[in-house]
Amino acid sequence: MRYEFWLPAAVIALVTLAVPFLFHLARHLGHSKEGSDRQGEVYESGVSAPYKDSFERFNIKYYLVAIIFVIFDVEILFMFPWAVTLRELGLFGLIEMFVFMGLLLAGLIYIYRKKALRWN
Repeated sequence: MRYEFWLPAAVIALVTLAVPFLFHLARHLGHSKEGSDRQGEVYESGVSAPYKDSFERFNIKYYLVAIIFVIFDVEILFMFPWAVTLRELGLFGLIEMFVFMGLLLAGLIYIYRKKALRWN
């Protein structure tokens, strides 16, 4: 017998049988919400009841910090492929990354001078 055919077929059969069984098991062993007095309540981020109106304005600093974090986080993701291929890129790749990191540093200095990270 050839295992190249039987092994994927066995995995597919196992998954096909296991997934419905696990859903069935979770339904019978899990917590039932039917008839619960808390079924229609709001639950957000660990707070069981909202304490203010949903149209409350948030401070713009929260959004600003989040956007700055995303920008610098995505830029750092560009450094990983560079680090993996540094030997193949040679001196040009090293100079290119120093320019890239210099631009990141200039952005960070700009954000610092604008006092975007200060909480007043």
